[in-house]
Amino acid sequence: MTTTLDRQDIQGLVTRGYSTLPRAGFLVFAITQPTAARAALGRLARRVTNGLSEPSDTAVNLAFTSDGLRRLGLETPELGGFPYEFVSGMTAPDRSRFLGDVGENAPRYWRWGGPATPPVHVLVMLYARDEQRLHRLEEETRQGALAGGALAETIRLGTAELTGHEPFGFRDGISQPLVEGLSKAEGLSKAAAAGAGGGGEGDQVVRAGEFVLGYPNEYGLLTDRPLLPSRYDPDGLLPRTPQGAADFGRNGSYLVFRQLRQDVEAFWGYLDAQTRRPDGSSDPAARDALAARMVGRWSGGAPLVHAPRQDDPALATDNDFGYFATDPDGLRCPLGAHIRRANPRDSLDPRPGSAESVSIGRRHRLLRRGRPYGPDGSGDGTGARGLHFIGLNANISRQFEFIQHTWLNDPDFNGLHDAPDPLVGPRQDNRSTFTEQGRPVRTRHLALPQFVTVRGGAYFFLPGLRALHWLCTAAPEGGQQ
Repeated sequence: MTTTLDRQDIQGLVTRGYSTLPRAGFLVFAITQPTAARAALGRLARRVTNGLSEPSDTAVNLAFTSDGLRRLGLETPELGGFPYEFVSGMTAPDRSRFLGDVGENAPRYWRWGGPATPPVHVLVMLYARDEQRLHRLEEETRQGALAGGALAETIRLGTAELTGHEPFGFRDGISQPLVEGLSKAEGLSKAAAAGAGGGGEGDQVVRAGEFVLGYPNEYGLLTDRPLLPSRYDPDGLLPRTPQGAADFGRNGSYLVFRQLRQDVEAFWGYLDAQTRRPDGSSDPAARDALAARMVGRWSGGAPLVHAPRQDDPALATDNDFGYFATDPDGLRCPLGAHIRRANPRDSLDPRPGSAESVSIGRRHRLLRRGRPYGPDGSGDGTGARGLHFIGLNANISRQFEFIQHTWLNDPDFNGLHDAPDPLVGPRQDNRSTFTEQGRPVRTRHLALPQFVTVRGGAYFFLPGLRALHWLCTAAPEGGQQ
């Protein structure tokens, strides 16, 4: 039975990436006066964009950290339905170690969200068709949020114009899962997704409950979500469970936000040094090929599984492939390539190449909604470039944290050694390697620099619109002062 999503109650960022709104800005606020903040956020909530249709000019989405929810009245006892990782936060010492946020990535060096930076309570995500509309939307948001000292602006996170490429120069956003119940997935049945076992496009259809709370997930269950006693919602603003509890979590999602600084010069400089000809001259073709092997796709988007020797514009958005039958030994796409780690498709144990392998992968998917930033005034004030990584999931531990820890950061992934993800993996003791499988011999590239550094981040809850309205107008008073 196909899931029907209540798009009118789901924030629009869940159902679409706003590709028609190429300008975006993210405002992070701290709540200074909880009562006044509820009123200010209540006014802003009326402008929040739902998931029904593609907005033509602007869009607004609103999310909260666990500290932000407490400031608005949801005290710790009522946070029982929220997962530990959300309540404890991204920078708790155990989480930092688990995520690889150590060394240069340690939260003490972050620009925002770290232990020495101002509090992070509210994230306002603004999207617009052009820069003028975005500037006007930001000013209107600030006027409402900052009036009377209800909130204080922690930081503005600007973005570069959306072009479909990330700062290293590679086409981005190709391998998104198709969500059951949304239009792009309607033509691919669940039976097809579960039966072929090839890791192709049909296998990317994922149950809605992997991303939106209150719907069945890949286990056929409802992911844990925050439920409140009915007395907290006497006016019936929130949905009700069959047992009568007020469902604060339904139609919400968890939003993982990480500001990633990308050292573009170091990336291409390392590749150039690794591929120089014997006479010391540069070899651009060899450099670009090594970059493609680290990523798993050519810069134009074609996957190495289908285009192992050169880029193919006809395959720019190709996502219909697996690894087990075509490239089990990594001779086309190296075993440690970024896309092969972030989404192993049909290569997972215990039965690689089977429908079971594909189904395991579907339990660890993310909806990515990131935006690049750059030196054109949209960055961090240092001329740096990077990505505001934004991922949506219903279970932070099983989805984002699993991918980060077990697939991207693991130096022994896929039988490798001293080889975390070549792009985003943390470097320890300058021992990171990248291996190109080959016959008769492999090629190992040693001492990879830290190409990507974490500069800020937090876990947020993106509530459904009914829950957002309840939080701003009817939640119990008594947030921390």
